[in-house]
Amino acid sequence: MKARVPQRGPCSFNNTFDMKIAIQGEKGCFHEVAARQYFSYDSIDIVPCSTFDLTLNTVKSGEADFAVMAIENARSGSILYNYTLIRESGMKILGEHNLRIKQNLMALPGQSITDIREIRTHPIAIAQCMTYLNQFPGIILIESDDTAGSARQISETKAMGVAAIASSNAAEIYGLDILASGIETYKQNYTRFHIVGSEDKGNKRGNKVSICFSTGHKPGSLATILVKLAELGINLSKIQSVPRLNGEWEYMFYLDLELHKDSNSDVIKRVLEKRTSNLEILGVYFKGDMLYES
Repeated sequence: MKARVPQRGPCSFNNTFDMKIAIQGEKGCFHEVAARQYFSYDSIDIVPCSTFDLTLNTVKSGEADFAVMAIENARSGSILYNYTLIRESGMKILGEHNLRIKQNLMALPGQSITDIREIRTHPIAIAQCMTYLNQFPGIILIESDDTAGSARQISETKAMGVAAIASSNAAEIYGLDILASGIETYKQNYTRFHIVGSEDKGNKRGNKVSICFSTGHKPGSLATILVKLAELGINLSKIQSVPRLNGEWEYMFYLDLELHKDSNSDVIKRVLEKRTSNLEILGVYFKGDMLYES
């Protein structure tokens, strides 16, 4: 399913050139699915990266125009490391995309589940599928760096008796048969992705803003800030604390705020800057209302 929403994208898209989108993972992974849905173009060039650090560095170096990064999964929770990476990168959140994650068991053609002795995939994918996997206690589960990468390795090595858990796109790309589809335990298993890039590529419009700040070690410091946001009529849709790693057990708070027509990021910054420290606007963008199927 394509997300035909160019008016909500991070820039005015130009069909005369191929945008390069950096993702963590190999071709066929869920990051690629999210990227192609969000940017609405089959002609985008995917730049696979082995780590989230490399994903952002690829954009910073000019080798890619935008990065698509998972930030939260309904089953596994927030990816705390990515909050810090985005803040320290100096780039901005320019959009978000919600993807319904459908996990599939796949192997080389001509096999059935009774032929499988080993399953390889990312540890998060294993955790998402344990109810299904518990039916087969004799199958060895092996953690790998990437769902799609596991599918590719099976295809390249012609490994019989070995299966991967990955997207249906990965099965198609690497010529594998899907032995079982939709094996995730929770059918509302979705991942929220951020689209990240340089601030000058953003449209500076949106109904959602992401901010971060720290507070003093005083009773009620955070509560005072949350009350002030409520007084402004701003809805808090997400709050996450991440250690500052300064040895003093201080935290950065990351908030997603939904804006009404009479508020904007300037108002938020003006109201909060005297009540917080290290305040930063991480991005203004449009909320990813729809949930797209992978």
